Amino acid sequence: MITTKSISLLKMLKWGWVRIIWLMLFMGVVAALYYNKIISIVIPWLPVSVIGTAVAFYVGFKNNQSYDRMWEARKIWGGIVNDSRTWGMYVTNFISNQFTSSEVPQEHINKVKKRLIYRHIAWLYAHRSQLLIPTEWEHISQKGHVRRTASIFQEQYGIGLVNDEVTQVELRQFLPEEEHDRLVNYANTATQIINEQAKDLRELRANDLIDDFRHMTISGVLRTFYELQGKNERIKKFPLPRQYANMSQHFVYIFILFIPFSMVPELMKIGEWGLWVSVPVSALVAWIYVMMDVVGDYSENPFQGMANDIPMLSLCRTIEIDLREMLGETELPPPIKSKNGIMM
Repeated sequence: MITTKSISLLKMLKWGWVRIIWLMLFMGVVAALYYNKIISIVIPWLPVSVIGTAVAFYVGFKNNQSYDRMWEARKIWGGIVNDSRTWGMYVTNFISNQFTSSEVPQEHINKVKKRLIYRHIAWLYAHRSQLLIPTEWEHISQKGHVRRTASIFQEQYGIGLVNDEVTQVELRQFLPEEEHDRLVNYANTATQIINEQAKDLRELRANDLIDDFRHMTISGVLRTFYELQGKNERIKKFPLPRQYANMSQHFVYIFILFIPFSMVPELMKIGEWGLWVSVPVSALVAWIYVMMDVVGDYSENPFQGMANDIPMLSLCRTIEIDLREMLGETELPPPIKSKNGIMM
């Protein structure tokens, strides 16, 4: 997540300098062909402007859908934060000797509370790690320049910024050894962690450490965690439909192809200098369209370890601090801070 108030022009140029170069080269070649009278074709502005307007609408639709995916993911993680605090409140206050026939040592009850809280923290980090596993349509899974660029973005403006911190929190820190060794072998570890929570609650009910009503109430929170996890997995595993994600790029390139054959002849009317002015002007118009498409392209996947991601590590750490404070712990990890204007 980008945390700065604005994105500087220098950062924009770092992000799009390759596109500026090839656009300048293309516009320069076309201008040279006109200058040497090799071509004389003139495309009127009217059809080009109609195409440009249609492309702008199409790219705008794609960007809106990309933003919706990102904002939905943020709302889901907001739900995880709220329900995690609810889970901590229920665990620390509901589990007691109130309904037991014979009193259970408070030390044992405290161990149970810590186990349930720590297991939930393990679920948070396991869920985050699973969401960061690349899918086949993400940039890092592609070939050539796209993959190299994505790798650079991840390293300089993404998960690479927090490699010196605890980005892959060991589940052993929060799970008993036997439980850890068993759960990590499942296809979906996060799902099985919640199932372990349900088993623990069943045992607590059998031992009368919670009554039926409280058992149902706490179990309802586990059901909510499954729903939130499933919603995140839906976004992760179902891409923005390719007919929208890719066709806009093709339309932008078609529009760019027409631009110099209309812009260059038009500016040539004001003199020879207008011919060369047409090169940066045409490249600028084309670059704006390209960058509009790129913004949507890099925003449609909110769990790919880049600057546009949901700040899952920060949210997990915030929840961890809150829950461990509910247990009365004082030696807590520090909150995750933004680096270079990016929060992960």
